[in-house]
Amino acid sequence: MTTTQEELLPATRRALLHRIAVAQAEGRAPSLVAAVVRDGRTVWHGARTSVDGHGPDGQVQYRIGSITKTFTAVLVLRLRDEGVLDLGDPLERHLPGTGVGTATIAELLAHSGGLAAESPAPWWERTPGSLRPELADVLGRQPLLHPVGRRHHYSNPGYTLLGALVEKVRGAPWEDVLRREVLEPLELERTSTRPSAPHAGGWAVHPWADVMLAEPAEDLGLMAPAGQLWSTTGDLARFAVFLAEGDDRVLGAESVREMRAPAAPSEAADVVDGAAYGLGLQIQHRDGRLLVGHSGSLPGFLANLTLSVEDDVAAVVLANCTSGPLLAGVGADLVRIVAETEPRIPAPWRPMTEVDASVLELAGQWYWGTHVFALRLTADGGVSLGPLSGQGRRSRFRANGDGSWTGLEGYYAGELLKAVRRPDGTVSHLDLGSFVFTRSPYDEEADVPGGVNPEGWRGIGQPPSGPGRGGPVSRETGPPLPAGEGT
Repeated sequence: MTTTQEELLPATRRALLHRIAVAQAEGRAPSLVAAVVRDGRTVWHGARTSVDGHGPDGQVQYRIGSITKTFTAVLVLRLRDEGVLDLGDPLERHLPGTGVGTATIAELLAHSGGLAAESPAPWWERTPGSLRPELADVLGRQPLLHPVGRRHHYSNPGYTLLGALVEKVRGAPWEDVLRREVLEPLELERTSTRPSAPHAGGWAVHPWADVMLAEPAEDLGLMAPAGQLWSTTGDLARFAVFLAEGDDRVLGAESVREMRAPAAPSEAADVVDGAAYGLGLQIQHRDGRLLVGHSGSLPGFLANLTLSVEDDVAAVVLANCTSGPLLAGVGADLVRIVAETEPRIPAPWRPMTEVDASVLELAGQWYWGTHVFALRLTADGGVSLGPLSGQGRRSRFRANGDGSWTGLEGYYAGELLKAVRRPDGTVSHLDLGSFVFTRSPYDEEADVPGGVNPEGWRGIGQPPSGPGRGGPVSRETGPPLPAGEGT
């Protein structure tokens, strides 16, 4: 990946530097390093440090804590894509004897398996993993605190189980599988389970005095899949590109898109905060944009990776302090600065190379009852359907090759859309999961569920029209009466 700072305007670069300078100074971080990614490559790098004459660059390792979970999730999704397992499988099917086997693989990925947040004491982040040599030591006597699948409850032991699942299925240590299947294909040469020089030291900063205390850097043992990794802004920038676009050597675009979709029940507070969790990725609605990524922390280190797919901008921020700057906010601000100061320039419009006439005739206005929808052809050979104006149910649809389409998102995800034709080949209506869309509101010539009132459309004082419709409007079959009339 090439670092090309000149591609951002000077004012943008200064705004980015100002933001991390404020974060480092106010958060009292010994050092803080950041990178911004756009168009698939690093376009800005910045650092602030308490050491005169030295600033960490994109090759200096920091511990990234729970961003490790996203790497572990990628390994699990690879197993699913290979057909080795299904995300709906209970863990027990592939890793028996844990005591939490009713939880599915998807629920563990989304932290909705009901497990405790932490392993039993002593606190695993500041003690050697050798104190927990078996899964039973990680899970404790009561691993489940909540009903399985009912709520999102962040769980570090849950990702220990997913790492053990990877080891069981692959027949190799998690670390070796990660290196072979993710790190090497993506050329993440400075990401490792143990620190490799040059790397930052981890520090605790006294809350009431400007002094520091060295933090231990323990090997987490079985907890490694939840938080062991060390990495750099350079490597995490490449990883951010992968999370946006996918890479067929590791995971395709559809699978990383699945990781970015909400997958866990949200607590009421999460709904208010605009927060959700996907499959190994945190999701946040902030400043009017959807952000995905992950934060991480271990004693002595803070880390954050934030990505806006729509803006094609990602940010990585790393610091070597136990607490201090709120890096999730810093990462979101770096994305916002670039997205708002230098908004993405759309690709030129180009006409489709070819079009199926039988599909083209479906384009345009349709009615679901009296709701007005528009069907449009998309450049990828599919269609989209949504309200002609305003808010409402909308979705893109993938062509199935047989004249039907499958919904890709929202209310219509997975639902089948097809054109229903009359014996003469003309289109009667669209059928979408039993919903009928017609070319005019309640088209009498279409198969509208429940039929259409034969008296037709009319004003409130207008008698029915048409053959055999000359009688007065009755209170039983006529239109609603104005206020004050009737009983």
